Amino acid sequence: MEAPSAKETRVEDARAQEVVALAESRPPTLGAGRLVAVDGPAGSGKTTLGAAVADLTGAQVVHMDDLMEGWGGMAGTGEQLRSIVGPLVTGAAGSYRHYNWHEGRFDRTVPVPPAPWLVVEGVGAGNPVIAAQVTVLVWVEVDDALRLRRGLERDGVAVAGHWQKWMQDEVAFFAAQRTAERADVVVRP
Repeated sequence: MEAPSAKETRVEDARAQEVVALAESRPPTLGAGRLVAVDGPAGSGKTTLGAAVADLTGAQVVHMDDLMEGWGGMAGTGEQLRSIVGPLVTGAAGSYRHYNWHEGRFDRTVPVPPAPWLVVEGVGAGNPVIAAQVTVLVWVEVDDALRLRRGLERDGVAVAGHWQKWMQDEVAFFAAQRTAERADVVVRP
């Protein structure tokens, strides 16, 4: 994937600053910490925005791709999210099972210690099962052609069929979760 231009980087930094300022204006939701959830369709720029928020706050970042069981695991991440945020609310460490896409299995447990900031980014990060613990919910979207191009540049054309099915599945998934409707911040080009 090509590197973002200087202008794109400035825009992303400004968006990240907006998200951080909003989160700072709200009380903590994870014990003494704040949770920023960056959700939206695959290939829309969530990872880039999540990284920019983490750069500003020193947050640990959890990637939803690491929580879901492969191409068919989009809808099955609720319990994984609960295992992260539930303990953090009480000041204890959370954790999740990490999925290894190359081996096709969960391969380890990853601890998530209490901290002032946590960013969860990826498809399903704004799952309603953790809505009460999310300080700021961000929805990121771009047009489908750009998303598919980005995905195939990153993952290779061999997975084009998976990507196209995934994009179809996202429509029902996001409609059911109403993520865009619930978002505090919406990022569109």
